[in-house]
Amino acid sequence: DGYSKDLEIQGVGFKANLKGKQLDLALGYSHPILMDIPEGIKVTVTDQTKLKVEGADKQLVGAVAHEIRGYYPPEPYKGKGVRIVGERVRRKEGKTVA
Repeated sequence: DGYSKDLEIQGVGFKANLKGKQLDLALGYSHPILMDIPEGIKVTVTDQTKLKVEGADKQLVGAVAHEIRGYYPPEPYKGKGVRIVGERVRRKEGKTVA
């Protein structure tokens, strides 16, 4: 049966694509992030913003999902970034002009 983790990408222009055995992430940096997918892990991308990490090893699935999230964790002001589905991000109020 195996284990799986769902991730979602939020932000204008943020997207993910699969290129063979590599995951291509465009997360607002000046360069694309290419991540090699380890053996035993299957990553599927739907409508460029939803990722599903699947595999038989629970620890490896969680580690890969956390590594993807680590490239751009959700930030508290606009909520942009890569988050695990169901993760709550505490939003902060921005600066106000007095």
